[in-house]
Amino acid sequence: MSTPLADTTNPDLGLLYAVNGLAKHSPHWLDHLVSWIGEYGILIGLAMLGLVGWLQARRRPDAPVAIAGLLWVPLSVAVAELANLPIAAIVDRPRPFVDHPGLLVLVDGKAGTHSFVSDHSTMTMAVAVSLFLVNRRLGWIAGGLALLQGFCRMFMGVHYPTDVIGGYALAVAVVLLLAPIAMAVLVPFCHALSRTAVAPLIRAPERGGAARAAAQRGRRRGRGAVRSEEQPPESDLAA
Repeated sequence: MSTPLADTTNPDLGLLYAVNGLAKHSPHWLDHLVSWIGEYGILIGLAMLGLVGWLQARRRPDAPVAIAGLLWVPLSVAVAELANLPIAAIVDRPRPFVDHPGLLVLVDGKAGTHSFVSDHSTMTMAVAVSLFLVNRRLGWIAGGLALLQGFCRMFMGVHYPTDVIGGYALAVAVVLLLAPIAMAVLVPFCHALSRTAVAPLIRAPERGGAARAAAQRGRRRGRGAVRSEEQPPESDLAA
């Protein structure tokens, strides 16, 4: 038996019908596109943002700290998903199409699974908030993708608006509350890795650094030789 939370309020259900109604009046190719984006596309996009963030973090002066922040991104997603397991079991809210057959469902395999909170919304917002702590520009982009994710889940008819909002709230709470503890562990860990064979994963090696250093040493030696040749003998100065 579902809990009272399954009895959605009119605004919750009304917004779901309004967004899902767009799918009923859209061409089939658009429905398939939104379904793919809502299931896989946004997650792939967030993974690409993480890769860009890693490439940029390796070149920062505080590279070990930045990389530690990026390691918190996937870890925060895992922690948020683990936290959602007991919440979903306790609330036990069925998918919206179970109680409301009039909805158009664009993805199969969701029957019998919990609706609250939305896993996809939780994952995407966890990535957005944790990435924002490291790189604000990428964090804003990820935040936009997280909002799009919530829209797609309602468009597909698999989540109520409150499922999406609940996922966002859970993600923000996990990321911000546990970030200090995570960074206290990850920063020393990344500093230690920067002194091992995997250092290039933490800090990008300087391009041509060895060659420039050798050239500078050569120029310094050359200038010293010129000065020694141009210096007149002490006997001449004495005269």
